[in-house]
Amino acid sequence: MLSIDEVATHNSRNSCWIVVSGHIYDVTDFLDDHPGGAGVILRYAGKDATEEYEPIHAEGTIETHLPRDKRLGPVIQSPTAEKKKSQYPDQSQGQATEGSSTVLPLSACQSLSDIAQAAALTLTPKAKAYYTSGAESHTSLLRNQSDWSLVSFRPRVLRNVSKVSMNCRIMGLQSSLPIFIAPAAAARLGHVDGEKCLTRGAARMGVPQCVSTYSSVAPKDLTECFQAETAGRGGGMVFQLYVPKVKKDAEGLILKAKELGFDALAVTVDAPVIGKRDVDDRFKALLDYEAGVVAQDSVTHPPFPGEEAETLRGHHCSSFEWNDIPWIRGLWGDQPIILKGIQTWEDALEATKYGVDGIYLSNHGGRQLDHAPSSVRVLRDIRSHCPEVFKSFDIYVDGGVMRGTDVAKALCLGARAVGIGRGFMYALSAYGTEGVLKAISILSDEIQTTMRLLGVTDLQQLNESYIDLNDLGSSTGRHQRFLSKI
Repeated sequence: MLSIDEVATHNSRNSCWIVVSGHIYDVTDFLDDHPGGAGVILRYAGKDATEEYEPIHAEGTIETHLPRDKRLGPVIQSPTAEKKKSQYPDQSQGQATEGSSTVLPLSACQSLSDIAQAAALTLTPKAKAYYTSGAESHTSLLRNQSDWSLVSFRPRVLRNVSKVSMNCRIMGLQSSLPIFIAPAAAARLGHVDGEKCLTRGAARMGVPQCVSTYSSVAPKDLTECFQAETAGRGGGMVFQLYVPKVKKDAEGLILKAKELGFDALAVTVDAPVIGKRDVDDRFKALLDYEAGVVAQDSVTHPPFPGEEAETLRGHHCSSFEWNDIPWIRGLWGDQPIILKGIQTWEDALEATKYGVDGIYLSNHGGRQLDHAPSSVRVLRDIRSHCPEVFKSFDIYVDGGVMRGTDVAKALCLGARAVGIGRGFMYALSAYGTEGVLKAISILSDEIQTTMRLLGVTDLQQLNESYIDLNDLGSSTGRHQRFLSKI
């Protein structure tokens, strides 16, 4: 067995050892392949990286990426070993509790905004930077939130609304509400149980959960958690696929998700590279600076004539294209496939040619392309330019949804259901599983109240006659329609 003192001597790019959960790993050859960049590993070179690793990685992740000869065995801790204290705020996890004097008691929360404010008081600086960051100027992020308010209602009165039904099918799954938990990574940054809080809440309330490839809890653990919770209430599990840098590696992810019993596959199509997220990147850079790690890519040069541009933040396959969809279908089989990340009516129309079961309008929570359109604008454009798409498959949306009124507006425009990501991440961060249950309950209350005040009793009755789009402006994409691939 090796001692922590021996580990400490391997503290450079040329020889980089780290300790995770009491075991030593030689990550020297993995530095440049790490999706989060080499800097975050070098920050812990020769040290214990457990507190950095565990909140954002599912159990067993490191073993799947390192060969056996790089797993050096358990570490012998030195009794005099002392952890260096950061000059930045405490990184330990915080959680709001009922009756806390610093946050709103869960029982008093009346909206997802109340829950978000509670989370703001409990999130670590690292979690806050990750959960709240958007691409570059945050224009996409802010438009996601503001564009819903540009859609007005046209309520009808004097109708019998004593009974309403909010049941629907989402990605082939029965749901008690027209909402689902959108995929988001690193839930353990907010709560020690991470995505399990989402799984428990979704299963108990009968709504689907979409699980990210980058879930901080292993998919196997989540499917087992769901099976332990479910009692015929509906819901189910959807796997969100990111196609890895080596395209063929997606095969293992797809087949594993199928083996674990995931009910549908949401294929991410808007992430050939990772968006430039200044808030998150700045936080990491400050930690690197404090640790004395000099980022090798802090200054990048444009390519000279004849040179090929380097793929920055290229953690996913940048050659993934439409013609790969049949390959994915062959691996996944007959269960639903949804394309996540459609952002124009042209691509919505193109998707009808590839035999998928639905599209998911999303700009990745405003975290990918800055100045990308919000989902409500893309919905409007599809209705204006190619309304026949709605007859081809179901359309799902996410982005900036914080109210049941937002959900109703999306359904009036033709969406089947609405995904919510950050709202549930804030709920689990502040209050754990109970927070997720409360958030779903709030949305249920708001959706049924909105339906009654609009004069409808069933989701199928919601249509464009109940909304006014004048404040949203004219349709975008004023191009001649091309039926061929563009």
